[in-house]
Amino acid sequence: MQAPSVGGVMLPRGNGQSVRLSRGASLTDFAEKINANPASLVAVMMNLGEMVTATQSVSDDTLKLLADEMNYVLEIVSPEEEDRELLESFDIEFGEDEGGEEALVSRPPVVTVMGHVDHGKTRLLDAIRKTNVVAGEAGGITQHIGAYQVSSEVNGEDRRITFIDTPGHEAFTAMRARGAKSTDIAILVVAANDGVMPQTIEALNHAKAAEVPIVVAVNKIDVEGADPTKVRGQLTEFGLVAEEYGGDTMFVDISAKQGLNIEALLEAVVLTADASLDLRANPEQDAQGIAIESHLDRGRGAVSTVLVQRGTLRIGDTMVVGDAYGRVRAMLDDNGNNVEEAGPSTPVLVLGLTNVPGAGDNFLVVDEDRTARQIAEKRAARERNANFARKGVRFSLENLDEALKAGLVQELNLIIKGDASGSVEALESSLLQLDVGDEVDIRVLHRGVGAVTESDIDLATGSDAIVIGFNVRAAGRAQQMAEREGVDVRYYSVIYQAIEEIEAALKGMLKPEYEEVELGTAEIREIFRSSKLGNIAGVLVRSGEVKRNTKARLLRDGKVIAENLNISGLRRFKDDVTEIREGFEGGINLGNFNDIKIDDVIATYEMREKPRG
Repeated sequence: MQAPSVGGVMLPRGNGQSVRLSRGASLTDFAEKINANPASLVAVMMNLGEMVTATQSVSDDTLKLLADEMNYVLEIVSPEEEDRELLESFDIEFGEDEGGEEALVSRPPVVTVMGHVDHGKTRLLDAIRKTNVVAGEAGGITQHIGAYQVSSEVNGEDRRITFIDTPGHEAFTAMRARGAKSTDIAILVVAANDGVMPQTIEALNHAKAAEVPIVVAVNKIDVEGADPTKVRGQLTEFGLVAEEYGGDTMFVDISAKQGLNIEALLEAVVLTADASLDLRANPEQDAQGIAIESHLDRGRGAVSTVLVQRGTLRIGDTMVVGDAYGRVRAMLDDNGNNVEEAGPSTPVLVLGLTNVPGAGDNFLVVDEDRTARQIAEKRAARERNANFARKGVRFSLENLDEALKAGLVQELNLIIKGDASGSVEALESSLLQLDVGDEVDIRVLHRGVGAVTESDIDLATGSDAIVIGFNVRAAGRAQQMAEREGVDVRYYSVIYQAIEEIEAALKGMLKPEYEEVELGTAEIREIFRSSKLGNIAGVLVRSGEVKRNTKARLLRDGKVIAENLNISGLRRFKDDVTEIREGFEGGINLGNFNDIKIDDVIATYEMREKPRG
């Protein structure tokens, strides 16, 4: 078979040779690999019926089509492999302790709490940390990822344990798996009154796949119908045999609500670590580890919770976290105290990064700012190219079913914005795992932390995507821009609701009922204290109009702080009024809600019935 010829120029044939390319590579990248002219490859693609420019990022399928035509075997390099090659080019080894045995010292175990969605994982972490994170969670479900360190006395010795807190719904398999990879020990929480549930088995399989030892916490032993013995029997079927039955798995009966046997559980974790694992790391080398959670803070910029896995992270170090980099300006421990350095297995909040990294991104300390910038820029360019290679058609969730039936779309493009990178990743991984058949693909074009911006709407307009805002709202003119361009923007505060709506739309079951209509926004300029009415917000109405007895939400730095508030009082100077229009000042009373600050935004809305059809 002859080599392809374009304009009389013979192109090289591969004869089955392998070509390695990264996601989102261009025809120019392909041409460099085979010593061909990029323009001739553009012509080959035209002959194949594809209009592609030489520098455009193209999909894996397009690259494969070209490779098959040229008789090359295409090998798409995985992001992990690409990253390893990138670091090797800077002579950096990631994931290895430097020095010999004498350089290693013991470190605290890192623990992930797993189990069924309502068996008490968050309440257990509450009891361990003696703080209440449940109260602040929408729907009472853990939405963010954090890391906490506690100490426990075992055999007269003070021992530290680090906990990674990950979302616990069955859909978040990718998040839990990732948590397990950075984890030494898994605590499997099983309710004594419920026993083993499907998510319990799923969590157990993830822990086994990550080859981490398991300690079982049998929770709710104070509840009627509790049967800890039954739980031990059920788990025996899955290879977890209790020590009292001759096995090697420690079971601890606890009540997270009553705080019973929490110390015994911590002791079991330490004893399991001592018996099963060699937990040592070199604290003297440059720090390396993983980002657990990241978000934008109005006063401090990009902040990221990182878990140091080896080495010691110090203030002033230059670090790269995913495609973010920067010099460590300050570090805070899990209690908010400033710390100068963080050794192996220590979680700290880091300030000083250029942008918000993703949850699960690796971090490393490098010698020079220039090296950090180069690594971050190459990672960002790689991600950008991969995103550019994706395409789609615009529609809303309501007309998605019709578009699918008409064959107008084969994929659902999404842009996900949230208040923390862990939530965003949890939502993304859940959506990508939806079983929607072969007719449609779900693609996440972009994900990020912070309010929905005009650039997000731009991207959605150009790629016909649906925007999902999780615990964030549209900033500035983004909402008006979305309405003008016809972009469907959806807001959620509970992850399951987003998953259910998108799954329903894909299966043709979503019917429009009510829609939220924004009435107006007001910025808080002053706060007046009233012994009778509580805090009164002195505001300037920025857009629309604010009406009495309408619903409202409070936004701080673009994030939703409180939902379902009521505009119970409106004043202009000393007069009670029913509405305040754009550009005017006034006073707003939010009833019993008093947690307001200057620069907060009160967004008012009402629910209107949406026409069907």
